[in-house]
Amino acid sequence: MFEPFSSGYYLGRLYVEPYEGDRAVMHRAEHEQVNEQLYDGQGDPLVMKIGSAHVPVHGAEDVPGRTIGLPESALAATGVDNPPTLREVLLAKADRAAQLLGVDPGTDDGPAGF
Repeated sequence: MFEPFSSGYYLGRLYVEPYEGDRAVMHRAEHEQVNEQLYDGQGDPLVMKIGSAHVPVHGAEDVPGRTIGLPESALAATGVDNPPTLREVLLAKADRAAQLLGVDPGTDDGPAGF
């Protein structure tokens, strides 16, 4: 689903669509798979860059595969004009995600700033 892109990110293509919840989500099984493969099972949420916005993404059962569901406020911040739309999405590597979330990767501290 994601391939290496740079020193801080993986690149993938996912559908971006509106979501009625209060946080960004993707299908739970895919979230768990990506988390296990790329974050060694330690990163929740996954941190994705959609447009110019970094968005913490959680798992949920009610989202189709290969899709990110964004609440209206997050959707507007990403610059997605006509959802659902297939977009290039950058997934922050584990150390970069921890940096963006303001979390020390060696602790169990919760995310800050999101």
